[in-house]
Amino acid sequence: MTLPGWHTTEKLSIPRGLFLEFLPAYSPELQPALRLWPILDEAIMNRVFDSLGELEETICERCRQLIKQPQILHAFTQLYWWPQLATSNV
Repeated sequence: MTLPGWHTTEKLSIPRGLFLEFLPAYSPELQPALRLWPILDEAIMNRVFDSLGELEETICERCRQLIKQPQILHAFTQLYWWPQLATSNV
């Protein structure tokens, strides 16, 4: 099977009943996590890391900071056309 774009293979076997849905290269409405990269990158921009472990720890620390600030995550991922979910005090 030949896939669109530059990800191609003749070896891919798609099981019966599964269908591939091809997304545009940049589709933040369909992949809300893409919108988080700019605020995640703030922690690593213009920096040099001595090791992959140091980079990983810096990214993890930024994620820990962001998870404590749901209003920021919400602002970047909540799209105007998404239905508002009811919240409960469960």
